[in-house]
Amino acid sequence: MGQVNDDLVVEAGDVHWLRADVALAAAARRQAAQLARGLCFSEDRVARVELCVTEMATNLLKHAHDGSLALRVVRTDGRAAVECLSLDNGPGIDDLHRALLDGTSTAGSLGIGMGAIGRLADVSGVHSLHGRGTVVQARFWTDGQVPAPRPVEAGGLTRPISGERMCGDTWSVRTANGHGPDALLLMMCDGLGHGPLAARAAERAGSAFRESTRTSPADVLQDVHQNLRGTRGAAVAIALVDVAARRVRLSGVGNVTALVATADTRHGLLSMPGIVGVQMPRPRTFEAAFPPGAALVMHTDGLSGRWKPADFPGLFAQAPVVAAAQILNQAAVRRDDAGVVVAAYRQR
Repeated sequence: MGQVNDDLVVEAGDVHWLRADVALAAAARRQAAQLARGLCFSEDRVARVELCVTEMATNLLKHAHDGSLALRVVRTDGRAAVECLSLDNGPGIDDLHRALLDGTSTAGSLGIGMGAIGRLADVSGVHSLHGRGTVVQARFWTDGQVPAPRPVEAGGLTRPISGERMCGDTWSVRTANGHGPDALLLMMCDGLGHGPLAARAAERAGSAFRESTRTSPADVLQDVHQNLRGTRGAAVAIALVDVAARRVRLSGVGNVTALVATADTRHGLLSMPGIVGVQMPRPRTFEAAFPPGAALVMHTDGLSGRWKPADFPGLFAQAPVVAAAQILNQAAVRRDDAGVVVAAYRQR
């Protein structure tokens, strides 16, 4: 397996999901403050995080038919941030520009408006679908400084099956040495079943992916297969985003959906039947073009594979985590583990 790989870009981590109910605002403030203080935020910045999640919670309770908050710590390039995501299945936002104006509020919310989320947070984003729902993102870095953007940005989100705290789905992203400075390797994993045993398989897959020093998707998949022996196994897909060649190469086994999407097209990348760690066929590698403006989307079978990019106007202009959250929000099977990771190639 080689030495521990220091090229990790970002990974799933633990996500704290809070459903929309009358206690949401208080619970969100407590959880967000705990995460922020765990990263040694100043009390002033802790208060900013608390104010932000309070506005998110208030908006959910007043406007959404169904919704939740996802709170987590994001670690990337040796830095850390608290991230707050609001997902709802409400009516959407008719006038997004007006809603984002600082100080604007609707239907008797706190009065600071969604625009204040952008003012309070170091990074923010929003994507809304009329009559279907909205995703709002706010991220607070420990030092308040936003990292320089990469040509290909990646992010994702997981959610456990209803009634479980541990998720059997996970994802991870690391650099791919030898394929240029901007190349990335992505893993999407679905541990078989649900609960602690599925989560254990997913954790083992993540460890193998991080520790592997190889960069061929088929070779990395073999490393994951070896490390999953003795577990219940998993569906796993490994993708290489080769920016210099403008290609994506993918090797997968099991039911993981992978596709290259543009604003109105999708090109699927196949996975082979089998179970990684149990009975895996000889890996095959499939390729697709990856031009600027495209996004690689990988997700588990906790989401329907029937969604179409044209149903999500403007989605891939958003940060990858916002895109991942909206796909999960709209396409997830409500009673299953779900995981999505997105890598977006920005136009320059």
